[in-house]
Amino acid sequence: MSLDTSPALQEELLRRARSRAVSSPRPREAAGSGAGRAPLSYAQRRMWLMDRLGQRDGVYSVPFATRLTGPLDLDAFGEALTALVARHAILRTRYGQQGDEPYQEAVPAPDAVPVRVVDVDTDADASGLLVAEAMLPFDLASGAPPRALVLRHGPEDHTVMLTFHHIALDGHALVQVAEELAVLYAGQTGAAHAALPAAPPQYADFARHEHATADRFAPSLDHWARRLAGSVPPALPRPAAPPEDLADRPSAVCRTPLGQDVPDALRRVGRDRRATLFTVQLAAAFAALHKLTGESDLVIGCAAALREGREAAGLVGLCVNTLPVRVDLGGDPSFGTLVERVRDAVLEAQQHRHVPYDLVMERLGATARGTDGSALVRVTADVLGEPTALRLPGLHAEAVEVALSEAKFDLSFGLVDTAEPAGLVQYGRGALDETAGQALGRSFAELLTAVAAEPSLRLSELPGAPAPVPARHPAETALRALPRVEDAATHRTPNGTLLAYAVLRDRLGPSPTQLRSAIRSLLAPEDVPAAVTLLDALPRTADGSVDPDSLPGAPVPGRVTGPRADAVTRAFADVLRRRPAPDDDFFALGGHSLAAVQVAERLRTGLALPLTGLDVMESRTPRALTALLDARAAERAAAPVVRSAGRRAVRPGSVLVTGGTGGVGAFVLRELAARGRPVLALARPESAHLVAGDGIEVVEGDLADLDGLREAVAGADAVIHAACTFTRPEVDVAAMRAMTEAWSRGPFVFVSSVDAYGRPAEAEVAEEAPSGPPLSPYGQGKLDCEAILLGAAGTGGRGGASAVRSPLVWGAHDRLRDQLRWGAVGLLYQAARTNAPITLPAPGTHGHAWYGAAWVHAAALARAVTACLDAPVHGVANAVSGHVGWPELTGELRSLLGSTSEVRRTDEVHPDLDHRWHYAAHRLGGALRPEPGEDFRAVLARMVG
Repeated sequence: MSLDTSPALQEELLRRARSRAVSSPRPREAAGSGAGRAPLSYAQRRMWLMDRLGQRDGVYSVPFATRLTGPLDLDAFGEALTALVARHAILRTRYGQQGDEPYQEAVPAPDAVPVRVVDVDTDADASGLLVAEAMLPFDLASGAPPRALVLRHGPEDHTVMLTFHHIALDGHALVQVAEELAVLYAGQTGAAHAALPAAPPQYADFARHEHATADRFAPSLDHWARRLAGSVPPALPRPAAPPEDLADRPSAVCRTPLGQDVPDALRRVGRDRRATLFTVQLAAAFAALHKLTGESDLVIGCAAALREGREAAGLVGLCVNTLPVRVDLGGDPSFGTLVERVRDAVLEAQQHRHVPYDLVMERLGATARGTDGSALVRVTADVLGEPTALRLPGLHAEAVEVALSEAKFDLSFGLVDTAEPAGLVQYGRGALDETAGQALGRSFAELLTAVAAEPSLRLSELPGAPAPVPARHPAETALRALPRVEDAATHRTPNGTLLAYAVLRDRLGPSPTQLRSAIRSLLAPEDVPAAVTLLDALPRTADGSVDPDSLPGAPVPGRVTGPRADAVTRAFADVLRRRPAPDDDFFALGGHSLAAVQVAERLRTGLALPLTGLDVMESRTPRALTALLDARAAERAAAPVVRSAGRRAVRPGSVLVTGGTGGVGAFVLRELAARGRPVLALARPESAHLVAGDGIEVVEGDLADLDGLREAVAGADAVIHAACTFTRPEVDVAAMRAMTEAWSRGPFVFVSSVDAYGRPAEAEVAEEAPSGPPLSPYGQGKLDCEAILLGAAGTGGRGGASAVRSPLVWGAHDRLRDQLRWGAVGLLYQAARTNAPITLPAPGTHGHAWYGAAWVHAAALARAVTACLDAPVHGVANAVSGHVGWPELTGELRSLLGSTSEVRRTDEVHPDLDHRWHYAAHRLGGALRPEPGEDFRAVLARMVG
């Protein structure tokens, strides 16, 4: 039995390398490849919801890394991986949504799965690259295959890593993938190998069967409702204040070595009581949790496999379910007695393992959740064996641990049953006090050692002690940390309402609402006070402690009114089929994760305010959710937004601008405002306040709303189209078609890209040089949009058209800073930032004298774009401020970042640095003439600073 959690968490290194592909012939897809749409399995639905709730930063990545020594055939590996993806449709499945329901659908097998190859010099560099690769988010809607990265340490020394999303496979499937990949690799290299089944089972069929037989869940669901009635998540000793580095290191691990004889001794303890090693370890976890919390009625989660039959053994997919095991530790039993209790509880849970955990939680509702809305299983336990390795013929394999910094549960106990046994405790640093977490890790190992030697010890005699209780409530600590607050206290009323009180250093400080907002994001939801009351001084007793009897009482909540309150009530009623009272709990009304997403989408669309499903799950009541929306509406109101409603008269000369919230669009809006041009800015409703300003009228919409685009263009006298999806060229092309169809007058300027040139044969590229292959999908999309625009120009009363091609865009804007860090020059930036070696192509490599990139200052690009309103170029023009070589850029980045990175020269070219072209830019030369502070050193200093 295995649990899908990462075994260790370490500090994350931020580096990013991008792709280097190995081509191979397109394999034949296996018959019965799960074609057509299928519902998500219940386990998949949970992963999909977590993605929708914003957990896309690697939490649910499954990195699989192996160090291979010997002659690795990279072409054969790429061909084997491509064949594997063709065999198993789940490895190339996209996830969409129709109405409120998600679905899965396999995409055609790719001709070749890309394999990135990166040369590394040190193990530290390799570790950083593996972590960065594992932490990259997945786009579940794209159907992209697993990511493949090969680190080359030497000619016959490589680390191969495949990264999957957990929605596609579990631990058993990972073993299957490793075995099949080895067979396919052997077939490519001519080594002896066993034959694979021609048509493996497909996961979409598993999901269909699960839904078709859902009626069988009813009896077991009734069992779970009875078995878990009255159970609640354990109360962990949360830290008094969130750790300062919580965002970078959200979880920690304590791994304590055990004696070589401990696992076998624990097995003997289990055999004497007809229990497995897993059950004995789970009993130890219950004992440790009891010592930590002082609670005797506890629930710990474990994983159960859902594969049945010989054929299912070869199924690649997510076929696990979480079992909440409830055990009574009352009466101070001996550890041996506890093992028997846990054994019986596990066997009972296994008999009902097919009922999806999410259905159990929906049935139990709010009664099985903590005050923060957390689900019943916050703590898990498992036995961890030797990690899976990719064992290719002719190569020595050694599994490599990829140390992520995320945990799926607040607390996990593990027994490492390998040649180097250990006790493992992994904990979320926002859920468990740091001191308590490390002490728990050590005491858990002591407990395992103690019960292995003497299972007759009673719980009270086992190592470990309850965690220290924080001296101050987290809300009080957070208030005291605010610079304008002199003193603070908290008090919980008899009805359970948490109140906070603050004394300001002066009478002109923040309001109670501002204070509560300031600490809200720093606290767990259950630690956020219902209200903050300002006092001149805190009432105290003779011994100096706060006198709770003299504190003002809880305010009497009144009826919630207003359009946002009404919208919240309607959304709750529509989704949950029950009309809520102002303080009804979302989960008590039958809410769950998918319902939270549905409520959020209704409110975000109806109120034009940013809201996520996680917001709904945290706010939980109509009153609290209304207050959150009111606060966001107030933030939006700070910007003077004039919203258009349908067709209406617009000011003469109005310019429609798309992409105003992006880096380029923001500078274009600024330039138009400086010229006094009236502007219609297209923006999503929740982002409208980000583009508002004097002379700017906001038109709500986006590139996927084709009717809205047509209407916006029809009402404008000129168009500047600067929006782009970057990843969905088909959406960009459809949007351009819709806009040109509605374009009837005035000039149209399209911000294109020099990527549309592809990879020119000559180093010096003329301004309107034809584009040639190979083109990236992004570049082809830009080229298609240019053709659509230029084909429509001058017809049907339309004005002149300008396709302004820009290279790298630099400027002081968050979006542009992100491109510097993670875009085409991200490799150099991240290496300099982490003091890693930087390898640059030497002049003359592959016959090219210069390697570098063209760039443009965002302000200069904005001037060039707006200049095309008055003087269209009637074709293509480049917008280039200059060209910078990689050595020059590297030197500047090292200087700005204070980097000690060693710079090396090589005759190999990393794909990210394979740029060697100079682009002419004469047609817009006047507008592009640099102004003071627009040299590349000045703009980089502002971006880095």
